Amino acid sequence: MANKVEVKDLLEAGVHFGHLTRKWNPNMAPYIYMERNGIHVINLYKTVAKLEETNEALKKIAASGRKILFVATKKQAKDIVAEKAGNVNMPYITERWPGGMLTNFVTIRKAVKKMASIDRMKKDGTFNTLSKKERLQVDRLRAKLEKNLGSISEMTRLPAALFIVDTMREHIAVKEAQKLNIPIFAMVDTNSDPRQIDFIVPSNDDASKSIEVIMASVTAAIAEGLTERKSEKQSDKEGGDEAKPKEKKAKATSEEKAAPAAKAPKKAPAADDLTKVEGIGPKIAEIFQEAGINTFADLADKSEEDLKDILTESGPRYASKNPASWPKQAQMAADGKWDELQEWQDSVKGGVE
Repeated sequence: MANKVEVKDLLEAGVHFGHLTRKWNPNMAPYIYMERNGIHVINLYKTVAKLEETNEALKKIAASGRKILFVATKKQAKDIVAEKAGNVNMPYITERWPGGMLTNFVTIRKAVKKMASIDRMKKDGTFNTLSKKERLQVDRLRAKLEKNLGSISEMTRLPAALFIVDTMREHIAVKEAQKLNIPIFAMVDTNSDPRQIDFIVPSNDDASKSIEVIMASVTAAIAEGLTERKSEKQSDKEGGDEAKPKEKKAKATSEEKAAPAAKAPKKAPAADDLTKVEGIGPKIAEIFQEAGINTFADLADKSEEDLKDILTESGPRYASKNPASWPKQAQMAADGKWDELQEWQDSVKGGVE
């Protein structure tokens, strides 16, 4: 990975400072190095390892073309997150988490459309026909919507993942994402419960320097994924143009036709990106691959009970997931019905009918 963070960088940014020992969450014990002056010190070697794992997963999501929603409403983090997420064109919430942002996404989209309709009124001159009092009210409404929802105005569907700074403060966002099987990435301090998070980065989530160094690494990985996606699209376009002249050269000679053709060994089908199924994150995709489910067709052949058993064996964190619609979505993907799949995903909440 291009932007690998060293332990020294994290140490200088104060990433290792946890909370007071009396405020700790015992589930963070594996990530705590020691206690000093009544404060827990985070093991930065584990932070680096977890950060690399997180970056790799986020890079894959970005390369697939899906959006990652950043959530950080605390004062120290909001400006940093807005800047870093904006640089990679990802949506973010930095003011107040609107209740039902994920679980009632249709209503949130209506508010965003309202904002767009006000903009159209200003462009076509309708706004000028209103009275002075009405114009003032509309302006105030537009400003309020922009403040709370401006960064997600282009998010037409549920995000593929959430990246959260301070899971204690953003507990509502965590609950909503869990309900909809949306993978959660987060900076987790010593006072938080890591069991609720799919990809944790043990780190100080209170200091601005700490938040900045983690966010810089994370967004660099996302930018790398976006670059890969762009180059793949470009190579596919060029590959299509080069295919035609190559077809002419592929004609076999009469001698080659006469010789018995050697049977080439059958190649195993390439693994599909299972994260395109709403509700499946990188971690669950890995679990399925280990269980022999590599393609959309493999997933479509499984029943809800089969998938539930695989998730249950992987631990309590995944046992609560609802895989009821995954075979149905996988069948659409296997048949190449991508428009139908996207339309279906947009009409339901997180793949849960």
